[in-house]
Amino acid sequence: MPLLALTAALALSLMPHAQQARAADASDTELAKKTQNPVADLISVPFQSNFYFNTGTKDATVYVLNVQPVIPFKLNEDWNLITRTIMPIINQPSLFPHMESAFGMGDINPTLFFSPAKSGAFIWGVGPTFTFPTATDRLLGAGKYSIGPAAVALTMQGPWVIGALVNNQWSVAGWGHKDVNSMVLQPFINYNLPHGWYLTSSPVMTANWTARASDQWTVPVGGGVGKLFKIGSLPVNTQLQGFYAADRPKDAADWQLRFQIQLLFPK
Repeated sequence: MPLLALTAALALSLMPHAQQARAADASDTELAKKTQNPVADLISVPFQSNFYFNTGTKDATVYVLNVQPVIPFKLNEDWNLITRTIMPIINQPSLFPHMESAFGMGDINPTLFFSPAKSGAFIWGVGPTFTFPTATDRLLGAGKYSIGPAAVALTMQGPWVIGALVNNQWSVAGWGHKDVNSMVLQPFINYNLPHGWYLTSSPVMTANWTARASDQWTVPVGGGVGKLFKIGSLPVNTQLQGFYAADRPKDAADWQLRFQIQLLFPK
């Protein structure tokens, strides 16, 4: 064992139990804050379950499981490339009379963020985002190849992590009947508490610019709580949030419940 590592291990073994607990708690808090940073240099695999209640004229519940692996790459001493991919698995019951139900994969959405490797209090990233028409059923996707710019900006001040992610995409090809011109805006605010707990709000707001004015926006409001813990040596971040759609298109869901399990692989 290198001398430095041996010295650190010896110091830890001599540290009083209360000090060890405080050090572990501080480590959990810092790791929780990294999970709240969309461009952190951290490999993670979130499994995000979304329940959309009272959808369509049948007031059906639509379930969407977003598998969202995040993989960072170190380009050089100054820049990182953060890849974030959303792979939705959708269970959509019949929403209207004479409409079929559908289950399967939706359209896959990868995003690439180029972000400075050495950031201060202000952290940012920019890059392209894409959507591929991978839906296994015509009801579960747009049938279009789309592309557009994406950006994220945030700041970490004490226990606070505050920022926003935004992108806009336009369709460029595909067999779908409607062109795509849509924006996603996700503000997020987190307040970190001791022992890996935190309060959070990260609503996903969308704007469909091709829809009529009254049906363009979906604006959820709400929030919830999260907790980071370990299964053996594997850190796991869990989160539960609820949202009410204060503004939404006709027949869209009025309530959403989001539960997320995020597996973390820190270096």
